Amino acid sequence: MTAGPRGARVLVSAVGFGRVADVGMRLLREAGTDVVLHPGETAPDEETMRRLVRDADAVIAGTEPITAAVLAAAPRLRVIARRGVGTDSVDVVAATARGVAVTVTAGALTEAVADHTMGLLLAVARRIAAHDRRMKAGAWERVPGTDVHGKTLGIVGFGAIGRAVARRAAAFGMRLLACDPQPDVAAAAALGVRLCELPELLAASDAISLHVPLVPATRGLIGTDALARMKPGAILVNTSRGGVVDETALAKALRDGRLAGAGLDVYREEPTPHAALVALETVVATPHVASYTVETTARMEEVCARAVLAVLRGERPEALVNPEVYDRRSSAPNARDG
Repeated sequence: MTAGPRGARVLVSAVGFGRVADVGMRLLREAGTDVVLHPGETAPDEETMRRLVRDADAVIAGTEPITAAVLAAAPRLRVIARRGVGTDSVDVVAATARGVAVTVTAGALTEAVADHTMGLLLAVARRIAAHDRRMKAGAWERVPGTDVHGKTLGIVGFGAIGRAVARRAAAFGMRLLACDPQPDVAAAAALGVRLCELPELLAASDAISLHVPLVPATRGLIGTDALARMKPGAILVNTSRGGVVDETALAKALRDGRLAGAGLDVYREEPTPHAALVALETVVATPHVASYTVETTARMEEVCARAVLAVLRGERPEALVNPEVYDRRSSAPNARDG
């Protein structure tokens, strides 16, 4: 275990870290850490991660798998700082058992993802991408879109991002529904959102936007049954996790004309998404870039770097996913917070 940041080895396996903004890298280097960058352009697989983490005191991770086997190969590891808010790629239970802190960048990407969500909704409803493709091919072909104003948006997952989407949709004059296992009733009332259960939301919404984590209860949440409950001609937008949607069932619903379209930023397999789904004319697809703006990337990478440095200094980091790691330390006899 290192005595502080200086000389600590920080593995940055998050692809492209420091490329858009240098604040995170600068903080790590100014603190004297030994930064090791994953050189590839795609997320490393499990075997590569097992090799990379052997001497790491900290990991700044993207979507690469940090499994129990990866953790077992990293005896010095003290913290995993995820550049993002999901933890489905990290075995948090195994990390907690080994005393490894896991952090996320909660709050740093909320507004950017909400912006992108509305962009996808508008692009699908008004056929912006399809018209752009035709114009660039030299065709003047006008196909009617559909209004967003006055329509009902169903928000599945009413956390920070879901609430930010609600604020934007309200400005477009949309009626708002939301469902969440533990809804913020006060926020819903303030935003004019009616809370309901998922079956009602599916049946009543002209557009549905997904903002839930990928956990066992949400994996495949939007499958054949859920799609059949949706309004004919509805739009689905997903900026949460690809595994929340049964992509084969969605492709069929779109091909059959049951749904008007889908706006997708996340996929079950990345970076090789469901090719037949992405190729559909009624799908607007982006490569997991909802939070990928200059400003948001800088904030996320700064949050990651500060979390790593806090743990290496023996401090409790912000946005800690597994507080049990520190609760155990503070309750132990003669415990030091570190």
